[in-house]
Amino acid sequence: MERMRFETLLIVGGGLIGSSIARAARAKDQCKTIYIADTSEAACKSITELGIADGVADGHADHFAAQADLVILCTPSARLATTAMNLMPSLKAGAVLTDVGSVKGHLVQALAGRLRKDIHFVPGHPIAGTENSGPEAGFAELFEKRWCVLTPPKGTNETAVADLIAFWKGLGSLVEVMDPSRHDMVMATTSHLPHLIAYTLVGTAIDMETVTNKEVVKFSAGGFRDFTRIAASDPVMWRDVFLTNKTATLEMVDRFIEDLTALKRAIRWDDGDMLLDNFAKTRDIRRRILDADKD
Repeated sequence: MERMRFETLLIVGGGLIGSSIARAARAKDQCKTIYIADTSEAACKSITELGIADGVADGHADHFAAQADLVILCTPSARLATTAMNLMPSLKAGAVLTDVGSVKGHLVQALAGRLRKDIHFVPGHPIAGTENSGPEAGFAELFEKRWCVLTPPKGTNETAVADLIAFWKGLGSLVEVMDPSRHDMVMATTSHLPHLIAYTLVGTAIDMETVTNKEVVKFSAGGFRDFTRIAASDPVMWRDVFLTNKTATLEMVDRFIEDLTALKRAIRWDDGDMLLDNFAKTRDIRRRILDADKD
């Protein structure tokens, strides 16, 4: 059996991801002691009632941070750097500090040169989630066969990286290590742009409600329902994602506008061959994605 890499875990932010990490770490015996800190009194009460942590802190996690071998920041992206710096004086020497944010370059730049030399910073991003939020929404199986991307800065302690890889694999994740900027471009393509499109399309549909006598919602088909599911994601989190991954997202938006304009032109000029060729390519991509999920 794989040895336990971290005896004591501190999770800062007990929402969907944080509470799921706590549940998975407990269920899969990845840590002996689990602490959770959250600035919300309601969340702390819920976490305590759920019994998913050995200790809960209402905002002040210094005591827990001093004991933790692994600290995982699960706060909104815009607060990650500030949260890390606030904890810095209290962290245990040799501790591994990581996060679950979906934008890596911004965080790496924000903390460059500001961390203690005896703390190992290994940014991370588990690509998992649902449209639900809060401690009650978490579940231990959330990370099963889902990718977790780690983006350690150059010079990061190799043992710390290896231990964090083992931890996420222990939770059931597939793990990939890549450069922060590459990660952000990949996420802008596969996640951030689709969410931006979903928010926009649902907003447009709402505007059309007065024109169609509310028939948009009444006759919503599967495709539109998929968009509404995506658009139901945490608005605060996604605001922070777009602002912190601005460069990559805007690049993908420009590319999307160009491609959409080409399709618009094909429809206008009855270019069925162009439409058929484009749709056939995208159907093949869908098949490849489904095949990858089976592996």
